[in-house]
Amino acid sequence: MSARDWTLICQVQEIPVLGSRRVARKQGLDVAVFRNDRNEVFALLDRCPHKGGPLSQGIVFGTSVACPLHNWTIGLCDGQASAPDEGCTPKFAVKVEDGQVFLDANELTTQATDLTRPIAGPARRGPHAPPLRGSLPPEGADPAWGGPAPDRRVSSPLPLGAG
Repeated sequence: MSARDWTLICQVQEIPVLGSRRVARKQGLDVAVFRNDRNEVFALLDRCPHKGGPLSQGIVFGTSVACPLHNWTIGLCDGQASAPDEGCTPKFAVKVEDGQVFLDANELTTQATDLTRPIAGPARRGPHAPPLRGSLPPEGADPAWGGPAPDRRVSSPLPLGAG
């Protein structure tokens, strides 16, 4: 077994207690580095296995983090979701030495580089799908498409005796 190469990330005190710090990679999603109240440091892919929420924005407690989107509890030691939820996010090897935090250099460049964060928002619509309610027609669209909503401003009242 070959010795690991380590990449210096930061000083332990640069990670907030019960918080995290994100590490950008050349390819793939960021890695979230967490620190708990016992000054233990952990690293996971910054992606909840449920809906892809950013774990770095979650609440750290003990050796877990709560996903900010749906409150799934993810173990910091292994990336596993707590029962009854199921799923796992990749973990990264961490070394703390003389107050400095290191991550495994090989894992940073190779592990989970193909995973992406889900795209939020409305479902994609095909070219012949009906328009979304309240939306404007695309530029150059057939006027029968519906067009913009009619002007609903209240006109000034008629003067007395008119009409």
